[in-house]
Amino acid sequence: MLHRAILSPPRDRGGDRRPGTVHRVIPYDEFGLFSENAAEYGLPYPGPPAVRRVAVEVTPGRHVSSLVWGTTPPELVLVHGGAQNAHTWDTVALALGRPLLAVDLPGHGHSDGGPDGMLSIGTNGADLATVVAALAPEARGVVGMSLGGMSSIALAAAAPELVRALVLVDITPGVTAEKSAPITNFVNGPASFDSFDELLARTIEHNPTRSESSLRRGILHNAVQREDGSWVWRYARFRSAAEAPRPEFGDWWAAISALTVPLLLVRGLAWSVVDDGDVAELRRRQPTVTVIEVEGAGHSIQGDRPLELARILDTFLFPDAG
Repeated sequence: MLHRAILSPPRDRGGDRRPGTVHRVIPYDEFGLFSENAAEYGLPYPGPPAVRRVAVEVTPGRHVSSLVWGTTPPELVLVHGGAQNAHTWDTVALALGRPLLAVDLPGHGHSDGGPDGMLSIGTNGADLATVVAALAPEARGVVGMSLGGMSSIALAAAAPELVRALVLVDITPGVTAEKSAPITNFVNGPASFDSFDELLARTIEHNPTRSESSLRRGILHNAVQREDGSWVWRYARFRSAAEAPRPEFGDWWAAISALTVPLLLVRGLAWSVVDDGDVAELRRRQPTVTVIEVEGAGHSIQGDRPLELARILDTFLFPDAG
């Protein structure tokens, strides 16, 4: 397996929009924002954590990129939701303080596009199997949020030996277009923005409970300033007009039934794509499932309540650590 380790990725730079026009260039250091995460949530920060970016070749010439936290083998795997990237877990990772692997799904973050589009659960699962086998084969559990949760179910179906426990963050195969409409409406909005401020304003409108500083960090990790000074979401580079606006989740209930490992669903109570019927179906197919609901958290629990999510993951995946 071919790996590419990128220790100091170049900063994204912009150029002039037109001759004679001066625009604001926003500097970006991928590994220079962790202190802000720690400060916002009152976490100790003895210094920059050991984090490196590694790319794994999943098919000839196509790579999936990940963040590897720590210097020892990863103890868990984190998989983000649609239109997000591995940095959505930064505060959770700092709070956990464990070696872990945070993956950029195909078509997201620094990863290449997927063979069947960025929303293909089946091919995402196959790619995750290659990445986890290469970088985190002994991980205690896999944590997937939204699209990442569905892709993690596909991973468990394709390579069950790599999934010793599964955590679904605000997702089940019961998601419908109606339930996910607020997300898809945001994701399928403008592909580019004239300025960073315009992009920030739209993001604040979609996430009114988040701090502006956290949203600013999220944009820097999830968007690129182009040479003309405009901004584009990283995932928009791979978005296809022919691709369905959301994946079809229903066919994956059978994979839930086939699971033989500990299963946890973490559900946001402020706003969720998971309803009571989904929870009932999950319990019917996996009677031993643990369900934890988080007050004050919406769909992206890792962004709304990262410290609480970290405690939940630590208790569920490492019960013998205390």
